[in-house]
Amino acid sequence: MRMMPISLSRPGMKLAKKIYSDDGIVLLAEGAELTATLIRRLSECGISFLYIQDSLTDDIVVPELLSDETQRKALTAIKSTFREFVDQPARRKSVTYPYIGRNMRQVMGMIMDDLSGNKDAMIMLMNLHTVDHYLYMHSLNVCVYTTLLGIAHGYDTHQLEQLGMGALLHDVGKTQISMQVLLKPGKLSQYEFDEMKRHTERGYYLLKDEPNIPLVAAHCAYQHHERLDGSGYPRGIRGHEIHEYAKWIGVVDSYDAMTSRRIYRDAMLPHQAVEALYSGSGTLYDTQMLSQFRDKVAIYPIGIPVKLNTGQSAVVVDINSACAHRPIVRILTDEEGAALSAPYDMDLSKHLTVLVSEIEMERHDLNPLPA
Repeated sequence: MRMMPISLSRPGMKLAKKIYSDDGIVLLAEGAELTATLIRRLSECGISFLYIQDSLTDDIVVPELLSDETQRKALTAIKSTFREFVDQPARRKSVTYPYIGRNMRQVMGMIMDDLSGNKDAMIMLMNLHTVDHYLYMHSLNVCVYTTLLGIAHGYDTHQLEQLGMGALLHDVGKTQISMQVLLKPGKLSQYEFDEMKRHTERGYYLLKDEPNIPLVAAHCAYQHHERLDGSGYPRGIRGHEIHEYAKWIGVVDSYDAMTSRRIYRDAMLPHQAVEALYSGSGTLYDTQMLSQFRDKVAIYPIGIPVKLNTGQSAVVVDINSACAHRPIVRILTDEEGAALSAPYDMDLSKHLTVLVSEIEMERHDLNPLPA
């Protein structure tokens, strides 16, 4: 399979990965043939990229961080929990809902079980093939990515559960923001921006008294937009005043927002998002955390088409976890761009003079897919 921008997808191409709804239900199966109508509808639903079948790369497999069952159950639980919170302000403040925390703990248990089975797993884009309500999938993505970082950092099981719960619920305050503001396609007015920023405080007050939800999760909701230099919100706190978990979530939240397609802009690719994050190293984000994050991100996702400094076109076959910027690639053309009769794989970690010079996702002269 190879990864392709939906803008370059054409009728007759076949999907190599399923398309899911926002609660994990399969909408389009592997092998489904694209039509002009399907392509248009997927684009309208926020899909930026697709995995397409291709005889030159049909043996390339993109691993999933979560099983289908875990993703489906997690999205269903997130959806029902967030909808529960929508009506929270109308309820008496003395009323709590223990089952909400229990549901989220069960979700965290499933996520941790899936991730702990593969401690070398890299942070892979999870939102390429989900027709989603952005808030639900974003919450799951941030939880999964942050938990992976926590495992790599060496947190114990209890710490991972607290970190993961904080990540899973970091944006719950957005359930208290009007849809008109959340989904506005253009630039927010100052009033609307101030309203949006209040999701951090509202998330804290929703979570702080809920049984079965650790208090630190409420603080993660409160602090995940705070920045080292005090330029964040809602309180403008600095450095060590920000909880360590909230710092991790702040990095991942920014990354997932950048790599997700929104109403008002297209998605960035991973290497672009990592570069953008590094522009805030030491000022917005902790430098050591960014370094650990960079080492866990698959900046060149499996299946993505790339151009090498030799002039050859290739597709990423696998990731070198110890050297993510030097993946294993399948060479498809020669230096002049002519298609090879026998494509071959090259491990760039063993060919140090060869490197990725360009992502070919936006090129309209891509090596055509075989019939």
